[in-house]
Amino acid sequence: MRVTSDLFVSALLRRVFSSGGYGAVVRRGAFEAGAVFVTSRDRLGETTLFGPAAQASYGEGRPEDRLFAELLRGDDEAVAARLAKEQRFDPDIWVVEIEAGSEAAAELLSITKP
Repeated sequence: MRVTSDLFVSALLRRVFSSGGYGAVVRRGAFEAGAVFVTSRDRLGETTLFGPAAQASYGEGRPEDRLFAELLRGDDEAVAARLAKEQRFDPDIWVVEIEAGSEAAAELLSITKP
């Protein structure tokens, strides 16, 4: 059984804080099934946007875990424009911003390779 978006975001933020990082919910979406997008800022100021992986990334059957894919790497304006586009398509999205501590964003999320 897959956990709700609210519970997933809470657990993600707890992991970020426990590794010495910082995180915040920028936009709160649908409680149970809103798509979760994560922006990660590194120490050099570069921002990476992670979003839900394509359905083809999941195996057969129901997915047990949320998989993410790197959607964009760049400046804040490009990331904001992409998130605005996603929000127009689905107004129930979650946006979480993190600055990872001792664990990188790739270690905190289940990331698939294209």
